[in-house]
Amino acid sequence: MRIRLNGAEKQLAASRLDEALDALGYKDAVIATAVNGRFVPAARRADTQLYDGDSLEVLAPMQGG
Repeated sequence: MRIRLNGAEKQLAASRLDEALDALGYKDAVIATAVNGRFVPAARRADTQLYDGDSLEVLAPMQGG
């Protein structure tokens, strides 16, 4: 399936958000996620289906001050 990850096109075999994050190397990362502009909490990632053409945003918290 083809998705856009942070604006870049990617090919994935995963059909759920949690599987996609694992495949993309975010398995244990502390991140925020949004699919098609809608925030997806960590507890809902296993229930969130991805479809061809979806847009996925992955954001990591910034440190510093």
